[in-house]
Amino acid sequence: MSNENNTILGIDVNLICEFFLNTERQGPGSPEVTLKALSFIDHLTDHSRIADLGCGTGGQTMTLARHAPGQITGLDFFPGFVERFNHNARVLNLQGRVKGIVGSMDALPFGEEELDLIWSEGAIDNIGFEKGLAYWRGFLKQGGYVAVTCPSWLTDERPAVIERFWTDAGSRLDSVASNIEALQRCGYQFVAAFALPETCWTDEYFTPREAALEGLLRKYPGNETVEAFVADNRHEVELYQEYKQHYGYVFYLGRKR
Repeated sequence: MSNENNTILGIDVNLICEFFLNTERQGPGSPEVTLKALSFIDHLTDHSRIADLGCGTGGQTMTLARHAPGQITGLDFFPGFVERFNHNARVLNLQGRVKGIVGSMDALPFGEEELDLIWSEGAIDNIGFEKGLAYWRGFLKQGGYVAVTCPSWLTDERPAVIERFWTDAGSRLDSVASNIEALQRCGYQFVAAFALPETCWTDEYFTPREAALEGLLRKYPGNETVEAFVADNRHEVELYQEYKQHYGYVFYLGRKR
């Protein structure tokens, strides 16, 4: 790990990258959920242009590429993720139409109305749900789709400990109804919304993540920064186990009006 003062929410960026490069997913999800969301998207062809924003190492992107036609560009802030993304595309022989690039979700390198579909799993809340949808709309063709997951309240009861956790993580939770209204305010026709099942958190994310956490502890014994990072991640699991009925990731799909 570098000693450079390069942090996100006080966490060393190099530690974040090293950790997530040892996990297949950088957030809750599953191939089945990706395909369920894709089933709501019409009119994709070999000429379609698709962007996966905040793509990470591309777990969901490769699922998309195997089941949808078109050219796919994955975009992520972390060069290490993009390097792994492009490696994964080559392994699956998808490099002819799947490419990862380094970039920011709030400074997209695409042309106006260039894209047929914008995909983003577990990332839009980094810039704000409504802000992201409003900005990204300009890059979609008329009738183009947006498909994103965002942490949301699932009940009217909103435990303060969960509110604090997500606020401290640089995010916020709104109700599903509020997010659907925001999507419509941003100029989209509402298509669908559904909550991710619990297995997307436990089997697909938390369980493999624990193995990566153990690997960090073995590699950096006695390192207080690593120990605090591991403790924070395990605390997230404990919170989810206790309060999972109240919140979760929700897939939102809209079509540009």
